[in-house]
Amino acid sequence: MKEDYYQILGIERTASEVEIKSAFRKQAMKYHPDRNPGDKNAEEQFKKVNEAFSVLSDPQKKQMYDQYGHEGVNGAGGFGGFNASGFGDINDIFGSVFGDIFGGGFGSRSRGPRVTRGEDLKLDVTLTLEEAFSGKEVPVDYTRLDNCQACDGSGAAPGSQRKTCRSCNGSGQVTYSQGFFSMRQVCPDCGGKGTVVEKPCSECRGSGHKRVKEHITVKVPSGVRSGVTLRVSNGGDIGQNGGGFGDLYVEVHVKEHKIFRRDGDNLVIDAPITYPQAVLGGTIKVPTIEGKEIEVNIPKGTQFGEVLKVQGNGMPRLGKKGFGDLLINVKIEVLKKPTAKQKELLEALAQETGGKKSFFKDLFK
Repeated sequence: MKEDYYQILGIERTASEVEIKSAFRKQAMKYHPDRNPGDKNAEEQFKKVNEAFSVLSDPQKKQMYDQYGHEGVNGAGGFGGFNASGFGDINDIFGSVFGDIFGGGFGSRSRGPRVTRGEDLKLDVTLTLEEAFSGKEVPVDYTRLDNCQACDGSGAAPGSQRKTCRSCNGSGQVTYSQGFFSMRQVCPDCGGKGTVVEKPCSECRGSGHKRVKEHITVKVPSGVRSGVTLRVSNGGDIGQNGGGFGDLYVEVHVKEHKIFRRDGDNLVIDAPITYPQAVLGGTIKVPTIEGKEIEVNIPKGTQFGEVLKVQGNGMPRLGKKGFGDLLINVKIEVLKKPTAKQKELLEALAQETGGKKSFFKDLFK
């Protein structure tokens, strides 16, 4: 089993954003490969530290991890996972926390243009309770940043080409020295690409990127609750210098139902019964979320407000086997306008059970 992300960083589950970043900084400094050359154990631990931080520093990923553990972020059921096969993302995150200092970037292994991952995007979808029960493939339309088709992402107009930036000599970054320290920043002339265009593409104005319309289908699993966020890997904006796409996060909202109320994986329904049914017992028919009717036994002497349970007729357990239960909240109906015969019988019952005749008389006046 994979190690707990909070244990890897040495923090509590209630740690704040500042505490998470501070813990990552401490662990990353300890296990960074530049400080432990040739140490495979340190290299693996550094990957674990970075993986933990990449999840816990992202509010949406942290929510999924806190709610579902590693299953929430490992690629199952439409969720994406973390790939720690290399140090590209590690150096990006490390640099974002420590800053580009100490001679042009602590731990940097390349002087080329900085590769950055694209921005994540977020959308909302709304389902009925029935759709949440069965699961649904939801069509989604949105726009995202992608490579410009006219110039194939180069930013250069047809017939022209990119040339090496003179300001940074193709590195994409410029270095400024300030006494003992030196600071490296993105080249202002080429925007970190390392190259500039001779003639910009008219479609994207030399950026190489353009907003495009996307149509995808998001598979929402059965048993989903309001607030659950699904991740579509590579569904976000494209990055810089071949950094790849960000992710698309889809937050699910489930409408309130006119009959059923949700309590975790259980469904709650109010069922009216008559006073004789409460006393003598019997059976009633109750609807289910699947549109069927089931017979439910009413025990003798059922009291107002008692809850009857029908196992396995609730919501599917998200990411698990089985179903919740159907909870029937018993409501005993009181006659508002009884007939003369009904009043006579009720008054007789009142006398038989304790002489509370006046109570029934007052009730039906």
